[in-house]
Amino acid sequence: MVTAAFDEMQGDGSAIRDAYALIAQWLDNAPPDFLQTRRAQAELFFRRIGITFAVYGDADASERLIPFDIVPRILSRREWARLEAGLIQRVAALNAFLNDIYGPREILKAGIIPEALILQNPQFCLAAMSLRPAHGVYTHIAGIDIVRTGADQFYVLEDNARTPSGVSYMLENREVMLRLLPELFDKHRVAPVEDYPETLLATLRSVAPQHCPGQPTVAVLTPGFHNSAYYEHSFLADKLGVELVEGSDLTVRDNILYMRTTEGPKRIDVIYRRVDDDYLDPLAFRADSMLGVPGIVAAHAAGNLTIANAIGTGIADDKAIYSYMPEIVRFYTGQDALLENVPTWRCREPDSLSYVIGHLDELVVKEVDGSGGYGMLVGPHASSGEIEAFRAKLIANPEKFIAQPTLALSTCPTLGHSGIVPRHVDLRPFVLTGANGSKIVPGGLTRVALKEGSLVVNSSQGGGTKDTWVLDD
Repeated sequence: MVTAAFDEMQGDGSAIRDAYALIAQWLDNAPPDFLQTRRAQAELFFRRIGITFAVYGDADASERLIPFDIVPRILSRREWARLEAGLIQRVAALNAFLNDIYGPREILKAGIIPEALILQNPQFCLAAMSLRPAHGVYTHIAGIDIVRTGADQFYVLEDNARTPSGVSYMLENREVMLRLLPELFDKHRVAPVEDYPETLLATLRSVAPQHCPGQPTVAVLTPGFHNSAYYEHSFLADKLGVELVEGSDLTVRDNILYMRTTEGPKRIDVIYRRVDDDYLDPLAFRADSMLGVPGIVAAHAAGNLTIANAIGTGIADDKAIYSYMPEIVRFYTGQDALLENVPTWRCREPDSLSYVIGHLDELVVKEVDGSGGYGMLVGPHASSGEIEAFRAKLIANPEKFIAQPTLALSTCPTLGHSGIVPRHVDLRPFVLTGANGSKIVPGGLTRVALKEGSLVVNSSQGGGTKDTWVLDD
């Protein structure tokens, strides 16, 4: 059963926690109409610059804004240092794991992970077996979702190693807060996030391909403006100072990728792709894809192109693979994981399936390849009909699901229509990995479940976002 949630501002209720002392004072002194006005101004700012997202199947998708909450989420430098160390360790293990399963497969030989879970996984990419990414980096940009259940208890909820999104909201949230509430920044030493684009560009340039002739040319590859994350693709290209390209803008000649420009073809050395593997190259994957570029995989194989994130990283997003991360970290680093996993039942295993079926009203059940909050059951909040329907799906295809306890996610103060209310949150920090190791800007994207009692923070399910402050001591 879900226990009482830890409140990040009030702790156990006896006293305001130190990191929130000035924020609590500000909230006590701020007139309600002032806070509501600032929220309306933030929404106007986001609408003017076009920060929208699409929900597939929603006729009004182009008009959707992710709601923004003006009360920042605060982490102390001590808390952040612990998260940072755990994140860097985890992403190092993920990269070692991907190098291994597309190479010698030592972890399979050691019996740590069932061979079938890798080799029969729909996200295992046969084409990647003959491709070695520059400097052995597979996941250059990783978004690791963190949840908190106590003052010193953090868990990794899931790994996003393929094409993680949301960093544009992290950056825009900070900009709007600086504009609307400068007096709060004057009272706090908030670690900056504004250097993320510069750090990302340096990371991408550091993994230039073997045959790069000089300063590498970087571009961002988007599926196009119909994609739900198109705003982020264009935002990042602009902030990086590189071209935003679609498949129709590109061509491969002599195993070199070129983009069309007004001055003729220009070579691309590093492509930050936001197109999934299946659609990246019709010669290597789906022959009917109009989003990718014929020959782009061959250009990579020839040492003339770096693809970030690398082909084949999608298997690291699989939630059944996630359940083995403590063993994966230990196998490749020789250390215990600094950040714990949420306890997980793999429904492909008969004993776990039996337990999950008998406790559906207590558990969260997820598809192993699901995302965006879709295809999941939150048992304590589900109707008997929803539970029975999910029971049938589980029995029919148990290998497609994992289950976890319903955690009492921490809450943060959030501006509701009638004042400040606690709402559940998670955190997605972004880990950048290049030839010189990993770096993380302090903070990340805090997502907040705006509906009372809801544990689902995804924007596609009605969640919002907050600015995340790491306070320098």
